[in-house]
Amino acid sequence: MSVVSKIIVDADNELRYPSIGELEGLKTYFSNSDERIFIVRLLRDKQQDIIKLASKAIFQIHPEYIAPGGNAEGARKRSLCLRDYGWYLRLVTYGVLSGEKESIEKLGVVGVKEMYNSLGVPILGMIDSIECLKNASIEFLSDSQADCVIPYFDFIILGMSN
Repeated sequence: MSVVSKIIVDADNELRYPSIGELEGLKTYFSNSDERIFIVRLLRDKQQDIIKLASKAIFQIHPEYIAPGGNAEGARKRSLCLRDYGWYLRLVTYGVLSGEKESIEKLGVVGVKEMYNSLGVPILGMIDSIECLKNASIEFLSDSQADCVIPYFDFIILGMSN
């Protein structure tokens, strides 16, 4: 649920108008909307470059993944790993656009550990992968843009860690 929708639903559930604090939050949300849209476009347009950097980094940290018998051995398994990178990057852009983490939680964190465990994918490796994806993404962002994006990556990492 977007920041706007959440404020409306909360106020309506309590039969009140939005509070001064909620309205100020909306003011901030709308004041940096151009910047958030720019960030999402940049991440979308640089997706392939980001994924290339992140995959190079994860396989340097965990070379055993691409070794014979590893989870990313061969082109097919490796492409499945990279597909997940694109999915997580999209989740981050959803958070940046909506200004909240609920969509990330619903789409990308709930049940993810169980899924990876059932597939035999090491959770530590996925956590490291998201960290590599975060680091690769911020290579293309200014400091203030990175500050907008990092909390969403960290939310995914925390969700996988718990």
